[in-house]
Amino acid sequence: MDERRTVKVSKYLSKHLRHQPDRLGITLDAQGWVEVDELLRACARNGFTITPEELDHVVAANDKQRFAVEGGRIRASQGHSVTVNLGLPPAVPPPYLYHGTVARALDSIRSEGLRPMNRHHVHLSPDRATAVRVGARRGVPVVLSVDAGAMHRAGHLVHVSDNGVWLTDSVPPAFLRLR
Repeated sequence: MDERRTVKVSKYLSKHLRHQPDRLGITLDAQGWVEVDELLRACARNGFTITPEELDHVVAANDKQRFAVEGGRIRASQGHSVTVNLGLPPAVPPPYLYHGTVARALDSIRSEGLRPMNRHHVHLSPDRATAVRVGARRGVPVVLSVDAGAMHRAGHLVHVSDNGVWLTDSVPPAFLRLR
């Protein structure tokens, strides 16, 4: 499977497993799962045929591990705008986490902190390099350091997804530093 097809399939799956399952005619369960066979049939009905081998390749080859497969079911690992409960227990974060953004967002972030916007959680990265890649998707990246240890001690819940993305409801400005 060539790289362009891999990216196209990954984006298509992300769109529908995270944001628009109804556009495919599928229903995610409360934890975001759908049967693989049901997903593949729905994709084909909507003019975007994905073979089981392509799906396996996209799940295995995705460097961000965006998808989880378990017992014949698939779901997006995080990033949903549709209501799901990933069932992630609270976790003790490392002392610092990172958030990649762009300069045009800084005024709002300085005054309001990090908010989930159209998603359920704010996404935080375990390292600066990942945050740089995330920020670069929208322009020249700016990396914010999040004092996750202090947030945790102050009672803010943090969860970690299966693919290592740290999730929280919000990050107040007091816990942010521009680095």
